[in-house]
Amino acid sequence: MSRLDRVDRSILRLLQQDGRASIRSVAERVHVSRANAYARISRMVEDGVIRGFTARVDHEKAGQGASAYITLKIVQNSWRTVREQLLDLPGVAHIALVGGEFDVMLLVHTADNRALRELVLTRIQNISQVLATQTLLVFEETDQVPPDQGLS
Repeated sequence: MSRLDRVDRSILRLLQQDGRASIRSVAERVHVSRANAYARISRMVEDGVIRGFTARVDHEKAGQGASAYITLKIVQNSWRTVREQLLDLPGVAHIALVGGEFDVMLLVHTADNRALRELVLTRIQNISQVLATQTLLVFEETDQVPPDQGLS
């Protein structure tokens, strides 16, 4: 896997700001040819630096009015089994194995608090390797988008 240079990092910033940016637009903004921009993006995809292209969603407008971070304490050495079960749950946006006083952190989006309650109390707490949960409600969220650093 190759190291990223200044142009690669600039391309990544642009794609994080707008994943739908055309190759031509990216090339113009970072001052390289379209072929060069295409090759760099393709290489970063092949190397796994770019894992995919996605849309940033306003969850409330999309009918997911309740969001929460849920922390889990799990049975030692059960991470892979728990992860597979969590991946099957509705509304799970992010799963992380973490260090500290809990083992796993989830970000979930549900239609409302009733659906959130059902997810936590019925689905997550029924996973046999989950020892304890804590739910942190999200009152407001802001996605951090890399700033445009004068690439135009």
